[in-house]
Amino acid sequence: MNKETPANILIIDDTPANLRVLASMLEAQGHYARPVNNGTMGVQAAQLSSPDLILLDIQMPDIDGFEVCRQLKADERTQDIPVIFISALDETSDKIEAFRIGGVDYITKPFQLEEVQARVEVQVELQRLRKRDKLLINEQAQLIAELDAFAHTVAHDLKNPLAAVSGFAEILASPDFVLPEERKHSMAMKIVRGTDRMGRIISSLLLLAKIRKTDNVTMMPVDMNDVVAEVVARLDVMIAKYNPEMIFPDLWPTGIGYAPWVEEIFANYMSNALKYGGEPPCIEFGANEIGDGMIRYWIADNGAGITKEEQATLFAPFARLKSSAKKVEGHGLGLSIVRRIATKMGGIVGVESTVDEGSLFYFTLPAT
Repeated sequence: MNKETPANILIIDDTPANLRVLASMLEAQGHYARPVNNGTMGVQAAQLSSPDLILLDIQMPDIDGFEVCRQLKADERTQDIPVIFISALDETSDKIEAFRIGGVDYITKPFQLEEVQARVEVQVELQRLRKRDKLLINEQAQLIAELDAFAHTVAHDLKNPLAAVSGFAEILASPDFVLPEERKHSMAMKIVRGTDRMGRIISSLLLLAKIRKTDNVTMMPVDMNDVVAEVVARLDVMIAKYNPEMIFPDLWPTGIGYAPWVEEIFANYMSNALKYGGEPPCIEFGANEIGDGMIRYWIADNGAGITKEEQATLFAPFARLKSSAKKVEGHGLGLSIVRRIATKMGGIVGVESTVDEGSLFYFTLPAT
């Protein structure tokens, strides 16, 4: 909710005249009023669709306002909704009880409209600030979790190849070791592979950070033939290593996206299909319209499949793909990048997989 959005305000009062007056006043302020004429219906209305604020009478025939407030505060769905009591009861004990059970304000009847308007606006603005703060806290918690995972990636995934590179380089540089040329070449190749792995991890981390900072990209029709051709050329070394069978559609439906980011998604999905697919891998590309103006693009493999438990966390920050059969483990960045990219382009990501029957990874884009 922001300042331009009308507040959703629930009025619970058994007097029709009060409901009419308060509803008219709130609508004149630009808010949306929901009048309810008894306590039981008021609790149900709040549970069904949470309002931003509740104006609550105390003296009602079925359950009184105090009991309504107690029920609302006992329910996780409604306990954070601010409640302003509006009542003819003006005893100090009644006001104390109202605040004790969770009310944020108390207005006595007969009320002045100007006073009600002012107090409503104060509570509406406070609720806006609370929601904004809660959102910021959630975002900060997510950032902290990602920073922790980032630190783990740097410490763990870069440490191992760095140690190997350093060790082999030290041996090659030492005059105390006399090695045959074949052994020297083997060590040099291990250094090359280690530095290549570190470079890919660093590139992924930089891409992840860049995507987070990018709020808007130019969305245009994407030629999937060109994108997939770039991916195949980009992964030519892996393709030569795994020698997959690749199946492409005769025609790609055109989606709206940012081509460099779409290429990153396909590159991640395809590299995983190569690493975790069958022997040899069979990789099928495809797309289909799924309604609501969206297109689903996908890559299917013939690998060992993924359990339901693993699927539930697969796209979480820094989650890792594993294959015990092939002794392969990813560094946990690819699918985090895929999810973030797809979200920025207005789509979603997902996986469909059955153990021993392969996996299908997909992402969606708006149709042209």
